[in-house]
Amino acid sequence: MDGIVPVTTGEQLREAFGCFPSGVTAVCAALEGVPVGLAASSFTSVSVTPPLVSVCIQHSSTTWPILRQRPRLGLSVLGEGQDHVCTRLAGRHGDRFAGTDWSTAADGSVFVQGATLWLDCTIHAEIPSGDHDIVLLHIHGLRADPATPPLVFHGSRFRRLAAG
Repeated sequence: MDGIVPVTTGEQLREAFGCFPSGVTAVCAALEGVPVGLAASSFTSVSVTPPLVSVCIQHSSTTWPILRQRPRLGLSVLGEGQDHVCTRLAGRHGDRFAGTDWSTAADGSVFVQGATLWLDCTIHAEIPSGDHDIVLLHIHGLRADPATPPLVFHGSRFRRLAAG
């Protein structure tokens, strides 16, 4: 087929994957009253019955081993203008929650204020897949704010949805 080239580098794949826009999520929980979290842009709905979503977590994550031990996880679909939140949560150093408004549920889930969607979850399954794990999360509760536009990641940068 014309135009199809062999995949030879990870950078080539990252650029190709960047052609698909995605939302950005924060997966967070409290550990002794302190929020712990990471950013994940590989997020999708999976099932209505049972209620499942998935995120993909890189094997090299130092945060995931902490989060996977928590009884509940808060998944926040970040809202437009929360790119600074995503950048901090994706960082490896410093206070990832500095300047971020967040709240903790009684079960230990942590949610980012201003997000368009909150999902209160437990881990349903983890599936090793290449250099990531596909993590299926069972949804126990939610709060949705459809009036808040989502943060969109496309072409290696944050974008806004066009007003329609």
